[in-house]
Amino acid sequence: MKFLLLTTALAAAVSLPVAAKTKSQTTVANGYPYTQVPFTSVKMTQNSFWGARLKAAREVTVPLAFAKCESEHRYKNFDMAAYTLKHPGHAGLNTPQWDVKKIMGLSFDDTDVYKTIEGASYILQTYPDRRLKAYIDSVLNIVGAAQEPDGYLYTARTINPEHPHSWSGRKRWTKEENLSHELYNLGHMVDAACAHYQATGSHKFLDIARRYADCVCREVGSGSGQTTVVPGHQIAEMALARLYTLTGEKRYLDEAKYLLDFRGKTKIRNAYSQSHKPILQQDEAVGHAVRAGYMYAGIADIAALTQDSAYIKVIDRIWQNIISKKVYLTGGVGARHSGESFGDNYELPNMTAYNETCAAISMVYLYERMFLLHGESKYIDCLERTLYNGVISGMSMDGGRFFYPNPLSSDGKYAFNAEGNTTRQPWFGCACCPSNLSRFIPSVPGYLYGVKDNDIYVNLYAANTSTIHVGGKEVVLEESTQYPWDGDIQIRVAKSSAKNANLLVRIPGWVQNQVLPSDLYKYSDNERPTYTVTVNGKKVEADLAANNGYVPVKNIKKGDVVRIHFDMPVRTVVANQKVNADEGRVAVERGPIVYCAEAADNQGEPVLLAIMGKKPVFSIVDDYKIENTETKGAAPFAVKAITTQAQILNDSDNGVSLKNQKLTLIPYYAWNHRGAGEMNVWFVQSLISRTIL
Repeated sequence: MKFLLLTTALAAAVSLPVAAKTKSQTTVANGYPYTQVPFTSVKMTQNSFWGARLKAAREVTVPLAFAKCESEHRYKNFDMAAYTLKHPGHAGLNTPQWDVKKIMGLSFDDTDVYKTIEGASYILQTYPDRRLKAYIDSVLNIVGAAQEPDGYLYTARTINPEHPHSWSGRKRWTKEENLSHELYNLGHMVDAACAHYQATGSHKFLDIARRYADCVCREVGSGSGQTTVVPGHQIAEMALARLYTLTGEKRYLDEAKYLLDFRGKTKIRNAYSQSHKPILQQDEAVGHAVRAGYMYAGIADIAALTQDSAYIKVIDRIWQNIISKKVYLTGGVGARHSGESFGDNYELPNMTAYNETCAAISMVYLYERMFLLHGESKYIDCLERTLYNGVISGMSMDGGRFFYPNPLSSDGKYAFNAEGNTTRQPWFGCACCPSNLSRFIPSVPGYLYGVKDNDIYVNLYAANTSTIHVGGKEVVLEESTQYPWDGDIQIRVAKSSAKNANLLVRIPGWVQNQVLPSDLYKYSDNERPTYTVTVNGKKVEADLAANNGYVPVKNIKKGDVVRIHFDMPVRTVVANQKVNADEGRVAVERGPIVYCAEAADNQGEPVLLAIMGKKPVFSIVDDYKIENTETKGAAPFAVKAITTQAQILNDSDNGVSLKNQKLTLIPYYAWNHRGAGEMNVWFVQSLISRTIL
């Protein structure tokens, strides 16, 4: 069997750019009234906040994911499936070496390969490299060889058709709504194939994915001779919509809509997989949070492509339920380890919170689509909070270690992370989060800007240079800022051949004294941050409500300099009184960053027993250094820390007492780089608190 060698060659491949080749692509409109500016048009400044994150993904996360695909049997699964296709009924099928239940961990292990190729393809688009492209091609040789003649590609069955993986069922699709993940595999394959085509112009992976998609279109549906099932784990809906926009083949859109329309109408009806009732009747986020997030994003895609107002109403009310009752301060979702699921309304425990990293990523997909549907800044407010807190907390600063769940408190003992760990890990048996981050982080620049007609929406703030097309004409923006550490941003119009182009500057919700666009959280201090927007020194003002949270800067031209200032005081936040877990407690944030206290910064003191005053006074510590002791050889990194005077509850044999403590807070995403220990986001502030822990 073929077996790929990775090691240092791949690591070098992702860091050595060469000249890119131009190519033409044919697409159809995605239906959204607003358009995302492609991440390939946005070049992040090196050594900036996001520049460092992208570098870590490029140089560490993606090579690691490829290496794990090699060492953890992912590639070999495809090799074995290919061997069986060439030698059906071979003698090995009855040996332990070919027992799928023993050699394959999960029925969706194939997706680790697909997701990593997707992330690597995004990297290729901004850092073109022949060696990385060749490596991906060699992986695709293995993938393609495992495809059955009719297009079906699912190694969990093909390796040993008579004795497939125990989750797979004896026949195709029979366990799809339960555990087989055949359509989940399709979804990640299609997403990766589209990304690979867009990066390289090669049809190699796209043709493989289309053959599988065509197989699904033939075999899965409500027609005569078809198997009427819907995905047990959603994502195929989004992927097929993407494939339709890339190819223009309407059968992919029809299949995506069928997968949604028939939800709640098949034999299995389960809230866990959001199949408890038809789509149009759903009004609450329930069940497995990742599956839900992907499905909700898929609903938005189909709503846009079909202009189905009923679908738009569905996603509007589900989004409202999430934001009003089911999202953590960090933007994470999924309260329960059991079922990796949403809990009841206002059920938001801290130490036992699940908040799977993949679920946070799914929320980013949803929030971006809500903006593309409606053009309102509140959706970007939600996206920003999730991105800076709930997503990047899942990956270490060096890019090589990962959280599966992301709790909001820790006693240093409760093994909250996957496979019984208290720290980030380099890989998991179920590796969906590391491989998902490997595909998501490289695409982050694509969330900075949006366009509609002559309007450029400045949604997220980061140091970058971007080329944006308005009315078929180029506008080049040069943005400099230290955001999220301070609220000063400068945007220079370096080039503009567009007539009457406008810049719409988002004023974040946290500047407008709104934590989220709901009453789930509110600021509890007396701070009233202000903002200013000037163009060439002249102040620009606007009615934010009338402009959906944006300040329009009209008729920008070459040489214009737009300066934006946001006050960025330290804020205290309280939760809705219906959130029992946070009653009598307060959290701290600054700008888009949620802060926490970790024992490592507080002389090992029990920060879970920290009590914050009713009117705390905060100080900011610039360039606070954090050692990354979890990864050998990793460099320390700097953050803005916050200090305040607090008290620590001491429960001793002599009784309960309080002692004064200078409390140091660090960004939530930065915790757990120095081993297991106590961490806390929500601090007791009132005797109303039901419990200290």
